[in-house]
Amino acid sequence: MAGYTERKDDHLRRLRRIEGQIRGLARMVEDDKYCIDILTQVSAANSALQSFALSLLDEHLAHCVADAVAEGGAEAEAKVKEASDAIARLVRS
Repeated sequence: MAGYTERKDDHLRRLRRIEGQIRGLARMVEDDKYCIDILTQVSAANSALQSFALSLLDEHLAHCVADAVAEGGAEAEAKVKEASDAIARLVRS
């Protein structure tokens, strides 16, 4: 079971809101809105995605990684490396 399963509905709601923000951006471009207004909305969408990603990462660490570390061994090392790599990708984006 995935670490986020208990909050799956919350996550899906957040993603639908983000999807709506992206559709709103497309409408703004279609309607020739002012560049700065579009960039402001891009920033809001980026923040929403980052917030979602951090929430998912937190759940991954609390469940998947913690469980693997409790069991120890190669699986634990692999899960920690995987999480570290995911954090590095988030930091670079």
